[in-house]
Amino acid sequence: MHREKALILLMAVCLPGGAWSADHAARKAKTPVLHSFSGAQALEYTRKAVSFGPRPPGSPAIRQLQTYILAQLKQRGCEVMSDDFTAQTPAGPVGMKNIIARFAGRSGRAIVFSGHYDTKSMPGATFVGADDGGSSAGFLLEIAAALEGRPRRDDVYLVWFDGEEAFRRQWAGTDNLYGSRHLAERWATDGTLSRIKALINVDMIGDKDLDIMPEMNSSAALRKLVWDTAARLGYGKYFLEQGGPTEDDHMPFLQAGVNALDLIDFDKPYWHTPDDTMDKLSAHSFEVVGTVLLEVLQELEG
Repeated sequence: MHREKALILLMAVCLPGGAWSADHAARKAKTPVLHSFSGAQALEYTRKAVSFGPRPPGSPAIRQLQTYILAQLKQRGCEVMSDDFTAQTPAGPVGMKNIIARFAGRSGRAIVFSGHYDTKSMPGATFVGADDGGSSAGFLLEIAAALEGRPRRDDVYLVWFDGEEAFRRQWAGTDNLYGSRHLAERWATDGTLSRIKALINVDMIGDKDLDIMPEMNSSAALRKLVWDTAARLGYGKYFLEQGGPTEDDHMPFLQAGVNALDLIDFDKPYWHTPDDTMDKLSAHSFEVVGTVLLEVLQELEG
């Protein structure tokens, strides 16, 4: 009896049905394993970004980071674009690069997650910007990993902005937001801007003592969606009730009529000092923000 069963199984493998089973197994093996957001991995991506050193626009270090981001994105099955331009700055013309990843949907609408990856130029100091520039760069790379292989209703764009920081010591006028201003203008021209349902910008979201303030320039409806989602997931304590207005990379899009929100943990003693280093960051903080925003994405696509 055992021998007969073995013979039947052998025939099944050899016959077309068995071949189909083997082919099905092979196809299943090629199916990407869906990846949930990992705060630990976001922290490691940030560590890699910081390892290149200070990364002001046009520097050798930021070019190294650009190469690294592009190489990571090419593994994610998304469309990868470089938005290169020359910015007129107080330091003269500076070449800059926004990096854009598009995970294609079917609705014709788009949702954008963005953040900057440059660091402020601080001559005479070693400013590696682990939280300010590093955390948003690493966070977006982990969002890309979480989006890989998932069917989408809407296009999802991830944008790494260059040139967020001012070249002068003080933030004033147009000496800031170079990358976001450039992309907002470009997307207004090519029609992308009119397709955006929501844009959520992240900045300094890796700090161990996570306190995201309500940024009052932002869309009130989008802010409510994020805060309500955080509360529902048990993360409400990290999203404060009191805040104020802040200028950040969401502003050029808000000014163009886009439903946009800035998530920022701004009140930090190490802000724009050499003490903005990896020891200030926490995998848990990344995981809180990543988990909330992926849930918000589901709500926006619903």
